[in-house]
Amino acid sequence: MTLVDRRFLLRGGIFKSFADSVILAWGWRRNAIAFVAGAFGALAMSPVNFWPAMFVSMTLAIWLIDGAAGAAAGRTSRLNALSSAAYAGWFWGFGYFVASLWWVGSAFLIEADKFAWALPLGVVALPAALALFPALGFALSRLNWSGRASRVLSLAAGLGLSEWLRCNILTGFPWNELGMTLGRDLLLGQIASIVGLHGLTLLSIAIFASPAALVDDQQRRWASHPVVLALATLAGIALFGVWRLSAPPADYIPNTRLRIVQPNMPQDASFRASNKDAIMRRYLALSDRATAPSSNGIADVTHLIWPESAFPFLLARDAQTLAQIADFLHGGPTLITGAARMSEVTASDRQPHFFNSIQIVDGRGTLLEHYDKRHLVPFGEYLPFGKLLAGAGITQFVDIPGGFDAGAAKQSLNIPGLPELSPLICYEAIFPKEFGATFVSESHRPRWLLNLTNDAWFGITPGPYQHFSQARLRSIEEGLPLVRAANSGISAVTDGLGRIVGELPLGVEGVIDSGLPAAQPTTVFSKYGSIVPLLLWLACVATSLWARRRS
Repeated sequence: MTLVDRRFLLRGGIFKSFADSVILAWGWRRNAIAFVAGAFGALAMSPVNFWPAMFVSMTLAIWLIDGAAGAAAGRTSRLNALSSAAYAGWFWGFGYFVASLWWVGSAFLIEADKFAWALPLGVVALPAALALFPALGFALSRLNWSGRASRVLSLAAGLGLSEWLRCNILTGFPWNELGMTLGRDLLLGQIASIVGLHGLTLLSIAIFASPAALVDDQQRRWASHPVVLALATLAGIALFGVWRLSAPPADYIPNTRLRIVQPNMPQDASFRASNKDAIMRRYLALSDRATAPSSNGIADVTHLIWPESAFPFLLARDAQTLAQIADFLHGGPTLITGAARMSEVTASDRQPHFFNSIQIVDGRGTLLEHYDKRHLVPFGEYLPFGKLLAGAGITQFVDIPGGFDAGAAKQSLNIPGLPELSPLICYEAIFPKEFGATFVSESHRPRWLLNLTNDAWFGITPGPYQHFSQARLRSIEEGLPLVRAANSGISAVTDGLGRIVGELPLGVEGVIDSGLPAAQPTTVFSKYGSIVPLLLWLACVATSLWARRRS
């Protein structure tokens, strides 16, 4: 076989034949291809982190939309083509979310006697509902579709918009947004300091969908070929990451020594208020564990940090536990801990309200300040349509009467001896800066991020790895160090570039002793929020419209 024959086989033979088989597929074969394509793309997420898998997933997505008109049972109307694209998008999304979120089912088995019946809701119904977003994204893409390479940008605009909607409507759930394909990588994720998560999503879709143009019939200069442009963009992103990560290690805030405790406390029958003494002994023993040979235990620590939901009781209403903590701290370190909080009953509101909170306890056992979680987990921390579902015997996971209430507004926390921080409880850390949000001035900018979480519900599964990757991206976006205390892991301290200063792996108990890294200079994203990704999205729409009109 000659060299020319081999090139023909690669360009016009096997590869194009495979593309044609995807484009012309219909019925169950088309649905199966879409499902497998989405599921394969999930390999790009943590902990597998095989980001080249998204080349396959996005390329197949292009070809599935190419075949939307033909798959509509011979009907070529615009509406039928849109519905066919949406149908393929739903199967693609269903595969992606089943493969990347199956671990959610672990939470239903912690109290299997109460929640095992609902396991299919977590592993099937949730992915099925989330798949409606890529279904919409595929349909929006098809609206501006053409046979030209510009359809790569049409997919970026349509699917990128649906991913933004997934982050924002119905309380939002941007878990494993497609931008995490690049964002979970420390080097490639540095561009998030400019474009944020949603900008990463647009770039990821466009870059990883580009191989679909290899089978196009149009003749073009190699320098303007979509694959060449995509690889050049990817190289530019990598070079930006190299430049940014070449910065020297961050300085540390003077006179600050943090101890992050990871108790690895199981979420089983042992985590009950009746076992309060054993739970406190475990926390205090770990808190007194030094990681450096020259350390004097708790005496060297300025701030002690415990994870979310540290206690199976209300700390503020347990004088004995507060006294025990005061005796341990002995007037020294300040304790930062997750704890449920109950509001005072007033004459105007006789119903108590419960909050998932961060509470600050000084060295004398006095509660100084608190932050109430604002972004609650549906069905985990509260019940949507609470009265209706409660009447059917359905409850939320947390054992709180009526579930948690959301905090009134986003707050910062001021802790003695530490610069101002931005608090994030549990999955609040997966949400990028809200649209259009900017800080007022450099002097009012938080100096670090604090994320307290409890991922023990999900065991040794991909969930905690994905959670940490998304929390670390917030650090890169904002240029702020991240301090993360997780019950079962992954606990960590990162600098404002996302570089790990200290870390505890998943599923172990231990402590991290660390200083607090200083904040990086203001990033473009921290200053302008979602303005840059909005401009990127408008550029995708305008370019694809212009190219379509020329075709």
